[in-house]
Amino acid sequence: MIVTIERTQIIDRAEHLAKMIIDSDIAETYRRHLNTMKSNKETQRKIQRFVKLKKRYEEVERFGKYHPDYKTVMAKIREAKREMDMDEHVANFKRAETDLQNLLDEISVLIGHSVSPNIKISTGNPFFETANHGGCSVGGSCNCNIS
Repeated sequence: MIVTIERTQIIDRAEHLAKMIIDSDIAETYRRHLNTMKSNKETQRKIQRFVKLKKRYEEVERFGKYHPDYKTVMAKIREAKREMDMDEHVANFKRAETDLQNLLDEISVLIGHSVSPNIKISTGNPFFETANHGGCSVGGSCNCNIS
């Protein structure tokens, strides 16, 4: 591969953008909540309980409602999930994780559409996929071949 000045500049700008993301308040909040969640013994106990029950749930799920422990395991897994999700540290982490993902999605959309407004960007977020920013999503308005 031939290295050109333009490619080097693109790589430098991408590295600068990555550093800006890493140094952002959103990323710092994410890391802080992740560390808090990992270091809190009670939160970890709830997570480990859920993980243990999830393994049991996967065993029972193979047989469905015909498994003798189906109702018991289903009730316990829902209870453990609720307890884990209601934990303050888990909830804070999930909010921070969503904020960071939204930032990355926004950047992906901006970069993709700076190349071409017709580029499809899979963000996993329906807001970005329906906003389409000039694409047609099967209507043909972007002059795509829908046949």
